[in-house]
Amino acid sequence: MAQTEITTLGGGCFWCLEAVFDEMKGVESVESGYMGGRIVNPTYHQVCTGRSGHAEVVRLDFDPSVVSFREVLEVFFAIHDPTTLNKQGNDQGTQYRSVIFHESESQRSTAESVIRELEAAGVFPDPIVTEVTPASAYYPAEDYHQNYFVNNPAASYCTFIVSPKLQKFRKKFADKRKPA
Repeated sequence: MAQTEITTLGGGCFWCLEAVFDEMKGVESVESGYMGGRIVNPTYHQVCTGRSGHAEVVRLDFDPSVVSFREVLEVFFAIHDPTTLNKQGNDQGTQYRSVIFHESESQRSTAESVIRELEAAGVFPDPIVTEVTPASAYYPAEDYHQNYFVNNPAASYCTFIVSPKLQKFRKKFADKRKPA
């Protein structure tokens, strides 16, 4: 059994990130959930108010011998807008913030390095506002949020928001996709 690593990322609605990372080589599991807030065992309704302090996140369990943390972050930054504070598309509120919850000093250092490199390269027209903060208590989202895109591909949010991000990943990172 390969040694795996965990990371937790927030980049807007967790359904988008989950759909993409489900298809990435080396990612063993993806779970939608909540992190970074003040309430124990928050509900989706509580998180949606923006008052719980939680971000919608995905928790990835990945095999670093197949995909590095840096590669995970390259995909993360390519599939969401890290320059909009507490907003992704029409989704607004602190629960949609761009955030990397690091599990180790190595992850923190890599995340900060990737952000500096993207800034120096001028990849985005505006400054990156992604938080890099230590992981805290993680709470899995309700069952109906798990595998949302797979279970609801015809839902309007999936058609208009999730699917284009998934197509972007498939095109830009074809070499990082799991075999069909």
